[in-house]
Amino acid sequence: VSNYAGPHRPRRPRNAPVDHYEFYDHDGVRLQKLLAQAGVASRRVCEEMITEGRVTVNGEVVTELGVRVDPSKVTVQVDGMTVQTNDKLVYMAFNKPAGVVSTMEDPEGRPCISDFLRSSMSERVFHVGRLDVETEGLLLLTNDGELANRLTHPSYEVPKTYLVQVPGPMEPGVGAVMKKGIRLEDGVTRVDEFKLVDSTPGHVLVEVTIHSGKNRIVRRLFDAVGYPVERLVRVEMGPIRIGSQKQGTVRNLSKVEIGHLLASVDM
Repeated sequence: VSNYAGPHRPRRPRNAPVDHYEFYDHDGVRLQKLLAQAGVASRRVCEEMITEGRVTVNGEVVTELGVRVDPSKVTVQVDGMTVQTNDKLVYMAFNKPAGVVSTMEDPEGRPCISDFLRSSMSERVFHVGRLDVETEGLLLLTNDGELANRLTHPSYEVPKTYLVQVPGPMEPGVGAVMKKGIRLEDGVTRVDEFKLVDSTPGHVLVEVTIHSGKNRIVRRLFDAVGYPVERLVRVEMGPIRIGSQKQGTVRNLSKVEIGHLLASVDM
């Protein structure tokens, strides 16, 4: 957790009765216990964070240790970053193999996302956006509808990074053309970043970052510059990275990853 204390907000006097907060819930969980259960830090450290004025509930700084809240009804932040306190919300990363359809069920019987989820999962999740059948890599799964809506909404421009294998060698200047913008049938689209990663006889590996969510956009951009995609892997979406996660596996995001993911879309 950073030392950033967020924007200045008026604090209540330390001797103010804690049940005067509008969000106080007599049957709720003590705030320091809630933070510790959410994985922020030990309970003792969480108590120090509260008394130092680093914790807000619904935007209001809390400095007393006796505050009780209902986790499902409040937004808790530490140093300006939201802490996920609702244990019914699920956030996972799936490293999708090629040949898997980005749906929970497929009427044609092809492999789909649900084939890789534990049958014991009690919460139903859905995928955030999609990858086409042959594209591999990071696909986020959640039951947080508001987060999914924001991650896929153009106004938030969440960046996505891909590794792209194309035929080589590649002529100089292709990256500059793609960063300047290419006119496709549905408008001009550009990549935010373009980097040559590796080159082997007959093949080039490129890393591109793009915030457009248009259908098959990376493949269409490379087709437009004369380098049809041979293999495509999404390695990052916003602050979440696939890293060393094995293909075909699903993992729960860490509390830190969830916090950064929520912050990336102003939640």
